[in-house]
Parts: sequence; C-alpha cells; structure tokens
Amino acid sequence: MGEAEAILAVSPARIEPPCPHFGTCGGCTLQHWRDAEYVEWKGGLLEAALRRAGYGDVRLRPAGRTPSEARRRMDLALRRDGSRVVVGLHRARGAEVIDLHTCVIAHPALRDLIAPLREVLAQAALLRREGSALLNLLDSGPDLLLRTDAAPSASDRALLAGFARAHGLPRISWARGNDAPEAICVLRPAVVRFADLEVAPPPGAFLQASAAGERAIIDAVLDGLPEPRGGRSRIVELYAGFGTITFALAARGRVSAFEGDAPAIAALRRAANQAGFSGRIVAEQRDLARQPLTVKELAGTSAIVLDPPHAGAAAQMPAIAAAKVARVIYVSCNPAALARDARVLREAGYDLLAATPIDQFLWSPRLEAVVVFGR
Repeated sequence: MGEAEAILAVSPARIEPPCPHFGTCGGCTLQHWRDAEYVEWKGGLLEAALRRAGYGDVRLRPAGRTPSEARRRMDLALRRDGSRVVVGLHRARGAEVIDLHTCVIAHPALRDLIAPLREVLAQAALLRREGSALLNLLDSGPDLLLRTDAAPSASDRALLAGFARAHGLPRISWARGNDAPEAICVLRPAVVRFADLEVAPPPGAFLQASAAGERAIIDAVLDGLPEPRGGRSRIVELYAGFGTITFALAARGRVSAFEGDAPAIAALRRAANQAGFSGRIVAEQRDLARQPLTVKELAGTSAIVLDPPHAGAAAQMPAIAAAKVARVIYVSCNPAALARDARVLREAGYDLLAATPIDQFLWSPRLEAVVVFGR
C-alpha cells in the first residue's frame, strides 16, 4: 500500500483529525475525511459489493451510524520495555505498539482504563515481553481478558483484584497465548442484556463494537423478517454467537440457533433456559464451515438469518440457496465475502429486498451491513 509523502493541495473534504495519535496509530485511518463524503464512500462499498454479486438496481437504506466515544470493545497490544509497559495499538503498517494516552472512539469507561492498566501491568510479573488486553464493556461493567506470556503469581492475582475493585470491573480473566481463559478475579456476575434478558458471556466473547451498531443490526434484521403465516414461524439462525440477535428473533418465532464456539453457545443455551425460552430457542454447537446445515435441515423454515465471520459463509451458501427458503437475511462484516456469497443467492433466483450499511467501526475502512434477500 502506498503512503503519501506530502500534501500538495488540501481537498475540500479534508478536515483536522480529532485524535492526537492520528498518523501513527493504525486505527481510525479515515478520521481526516469530512463526514458527508466519508458516509457516501462507506455506502458505496456495500453498493459495489452487491453489484459484483449481480444485482443491478441497488438502493441503500439510510446508514446506521456509530458516534465517537461509543466503542465498547478494545483489543489492546501489550509490550514490556524494562520497568515500563506500553499499552496501545499497532503503528499503521508496522509492528510497533503505539502507547495510547487517549482514544476518541472508545467509550470513556474503557478509555479511562488505559492509564491505570498500564500502571498495574508494570507492577505485575505475568507480562514478560508481550501480550494483549481485550476489554468488553458489558452492562455490568468493563470485562477484561489478559493474554500474556507468563502465568499470574499469587501477588499478581491480588494486584489485579485490587485493580478490579478500584475501577469497577466485574471480572478479570487470563490465558497464556491462545489457551482457554480462566477467571482469576470475579467480583460480581459479568452480564450483558439482549432483549432485556441477561446473558453471561464467556471471557473475551465477541461483542458488537457499539451499542448503536448492535441496535441498528437488530432493527434491520427484524424489519427484514417476513410476516408470520398461520402460527409461529421457524427461524434458523447461523453463527449465532452468544445471542446478540437470537433473543430478539425469539419474539417473532421459534429459533434454531447454531454456533461453532462451545463457550458462546453454552452461554446462549444457559440464558435461554433461565429465561424460560427452552421451547422457543434451540441452541446447537456446530462448526458450519466443516458441517454446514443440509437442505433437508433448512426445509420448512420461514427465514434464515446468518451473521458469518469475516471470511463469510462459503461452505453454507449452496445449501441455503438450494433450500429455497423465502427469506434470507445476511449480516455482513466484509463486503468482499458478501459479494461472493450474495452471488450464490442471485444465481438461485433471489431478489434483493433491502440493504442497510452500518458504520459500526467509525473512521475505518471496515463496513457492516444487513442485506435482505427474498424469492
């Protein structure tokens, strides 16, 4: 990727970026772009993806927006430099970790933890060289997962428990590298609410980046569902996570939810049972890349809702197309994967009913979208 050496003439669409880390930190690379042009470009990413899939007449709905200071998920890099610890994000197109002193997109509850986290980790022995700190802002407070290169000692655990008490964290978990996390400090239940129901996510669980983005996704999905005909509908939800959309769907029909991650689907199932939804939500662990649902399993479904990972749903799409379900609602986090998967539906005779861009990752090239297909 090229890099500008100098700005010879300033574009009318260029503004002063609000973050002092702009240009060094690898995040928020588009914050120098005036909002109107930026939003138009973001919508253009979705329109171009759907045109590549074979849809000629693409009309986008108004974009769902995420404001600044709303990001509720941060994945921070950690580096020890002698007695000092660097906490931040990687340099643009580099491996160096930029020590963050502020963040204009982070929710204040997470932004204000960066400095004290730097201080407590400098005193702990569990970080020898490098690691990461994943922060999720749950409804019960900031949830912290540390992945480091050394096990926490007894004094580390006591130190982190004091940090949790001082800063209102319900839980701190730890893992070495990519191992399964263990909770090392639990002061109160770590919970998030979906459709007014409490769910206890596993440490480091995937949480939608902002509450506004999550609401925009759910609203667009619900708006795309068909009207029930003769009794309650059956909805198949693929890549359900730990229930972000599931419980909202359950108000509209019986939901068969599938997810490959064992801790996530266990959290969904536990919350559904505790809420008395066991007859309305059936949650099953299944690796949809290796064992996609078959045409027979999808038969008799009024709608399929899928929220695949960044790579998309290539293994699952042929069965979805062949099942000829009346409505398919695709939640995308990657326009390139969406273009590929939507082409499968286009070739199977599906029309494009609605497309909503969702700018959940403010000032980044990333775009989420909810696209509704029907036949």
